[in-house]
Parts: sequence; structure tokens; C-alpha cells
Amino acid sequence: MNDPLEPVERSLFEAPPMAEQERMVEAILFASAEPVTVAELEKRLPHGCDPAEALVYLRKRYEGRGVQLVRVGDAHAFRTAPDLGHLMQKETVEQRKLSRAAIETLAIIAYHQPVTRAEIEEIRGVAVSRGTVDQLLELEWIRLGRRRMTPGRPVTFVVTEQFLDHFGLESARDLPGLKELRAAGLLDNRPLPGSLARSDDEEEATVGQSELFED
Repeated sequence: MNDPLEPVERSLFEAPPMAEQERMVEAILFASAEPVTVAELEKRLPHGCDPAEALVYLRKRYEGRGVQLVRVGDAHAFRTAPDLGHLMQKETVEQRKLSRAAIETLAIIAYHQPVTRAEIEEIRGVAVSRGTVDQLLELEWIRLGRRRMTPGRPVTFVVTEQFLDHFGLESARDLPGLKELRAAGLLDNRPLPGSLARSDDEEEATVGQSELFED
């Protein structure tokens, strides 16, 4: 006679149906303030679940909706559909400002990462002040990367997932080109960083983030 406990014991090791896995992943992503990786989902879901497959189905389920499942680097998150972003805009002006030096430094890191301080200075043609880098680090838009295997082993800088998330990018490869930025009104026609001839300490004018980038 079959052991009546056998089906119960077996069920402990069976993964929930995919529909239920979708619900679990959906709940975790909605509750998380930050994008969540597949590895993190695997740790939180029951044994045998396939969060990667659940994400595929979940992404299709939210296609065309006001909220969409997007990829941010190696992680995933729910975000407002791009064409509805204007509904979320505030009329108040963002008080926090980035100096032109900070914006130029951020752009160089985004397009040339991983990049060292010396390489940033070579491209800009001026010295990069510590305050400029500290500001970007505090915003968590850049972070320290691997050290270069060159004399002195200088540290490199790379953009973060917070930066990608803020500008709606899946990866740094999705950054637009200069022509696209100017056509969209996100860059003006001022000289490129390499043609500048001043230091960060001499940069007095500041510009709002929205002048070069928009949410």
C-alpha cells in the first residue's frame, strides 16, 4: 500500500505553477524600491522556481500597459510607460544642480567607461576637481571600477544602475549619439569638452540637470 505521506513529501520539492511564479515575481518587483536581479529573485522564491522564465511571461503580460517591466543592467523593475512620462512631471524646478564640469565628466564616464581620472582630464583638457567626482559619487550615478593593470594601478570609473535607471537605459550601449542628443535638445552647440581651456574651479555657471538630460 502506498504511503499516504508520499505525495505530500514530494510536493515540498515541486515548484509552484508558472502562473503562481509570475505572481510572486510581480509582488517582489512592486515591493522593491530598487531593480531586482534574477539571482536575488532565485534566493527569495521557492525551490525549483524559474524567475528568468517568469520574467519573460511577466514582460509580455505588461506590454502596452501604463506600467511596464523593464531591464536595468542585470536587474529588472516596473516603470511607467515612456509615452506616459509627461503625466509624472512636476511643475516645480529641481533645486539640485550639476555644474557643467560635472555634466561633462559624467558624459565622458558614460561613453568611455571604464575610464581613469587621467583619461577624463585628457579628454576634457582640464583637471578634474575632487568635488566634481565626489558629487557624482554622492548621487550614486558613478562608482569605482576595476584598477587598471598599468603603473600605479589607477582606479577607473563606471556609471551605475541608478544612472541607467534614471535615464531609462538598459545598458550604457543604449546611450544616444551626439547628433541624436542635439536633435532632441539635450545638448547645445557649445564646444566639446576637449576644446575647453579652464579648470573646474574656474567653472562658476551651473546648469540644471534637465538642460542636458531629461527624466
